[in-house]
Amino acid sequence: MPNPTIVLVHGAWADASSWNPVISDLRARGFTVYAPPNLLRGVTGDAAYVAAFLAQHTEGPVVLAGHSYGGAVISGAGLGGGDVRALVYVDAFIPDEGENVVGLLGGSGSALDVPDPTTVLDIVGYPGAPEGDADAYLKASTVRDFFAQDLSETDQDLIAAGQRPIALAANVIAAGPPAWQSLPVWSVVGTEDRIIPPALQRRMSERAQATIIETAAGHVSMLAAPDVVTGTIVAAAESLS
Repeated sequence: MPNPTIVLVHGAWADASSWNPVISDLRARGFTVYAPPNLLRGVTGDAAYVAAFLAQHTEGPVVLAGHSYGGAVISGAGLGGGDVRALVYVDAFIPDEGENVVGLLGGSGSALDVPDPTTVLDIVGYPGAPEGDADAYLKASTVRDFFAQDLSETDQDLIAAGQRPIALAANVIAAGPPAWQSLPVWSVVGTEDRIIPPALQRRMSERAQATIIETAAGHVSMLAAPDVVTGTIVAAAESLS
């Protein structure tokens, strides 16, 4: 069987460039790789958008990977389009039906689970926002201390400057039926993650009966440990042959 197509879905405060080291390595190994935009507006609509991309841009088997909030998105998108055969979660949310990001983070020890979100986030309005909604950006100090503490200062600055915001509403919308209930799952757990603490990642991964790979990295393992992330995606792809 030819190599499956690899589709990579970024999380909040990121874009497709967050996958660049992994994309380069996978393409060097002969894989077709796509990294479509994640709209970061709400898990239901974001999953439908990625599912539509899968349906229209891929042929044959697909390995679908998601980072952070992108994990919640691939859990829905994996059922909606394309021939998705395996899921790979990277420092990611793996919600069950009815769960949301805020609920999963509650009591986890996450740097984002704080009484006053404005201590770690900058909240700004956006045109056409539903009443009560707004965009959330990471403060530069949050990037440095919690989101990408194991990257260079230059890389931290690039993340802070180029981040794409996530709508506050996206974090409270309940997830739909998850693809992980019917597909094989791999999970990369960053043991130094301060955004989705490793204990929470392990619990979600074990529930999804994932093959768990741990790496001594923070929340952006695909940048801090791209070889581990690439190797996990390759293992998922090779399991399909």
